[in-house]
Amino acid sequence: MNPATDRMLTRIKDVYMYILDKGIVTTENVVEEFGITNRTAQRDLNVLEYNELITSPARGKWTTTQKKVKLPS
Repeated sequence: MNPATDRMLTRIKDVYMYILDKGIVTTENVVEEFGITNRTAQRDLNVLEYNELITSPARGKWTTTQKKVKLPS
């Protein structure tokens, strides 16, 4: 796999785990926690939302859904 793609997928998994751990986070929390731009955070969050892994209960806030996920170790 392309190293850039591998990094992106790893970061998205880490973002999901971060949200799962914290409960509800803001986009800004993700930006600060991962040292990424607002645009990159939004892209990552959109991928997770598209796959029904997170939802936005209020503008700029994110939480995980009840969808079951099997994460590789």
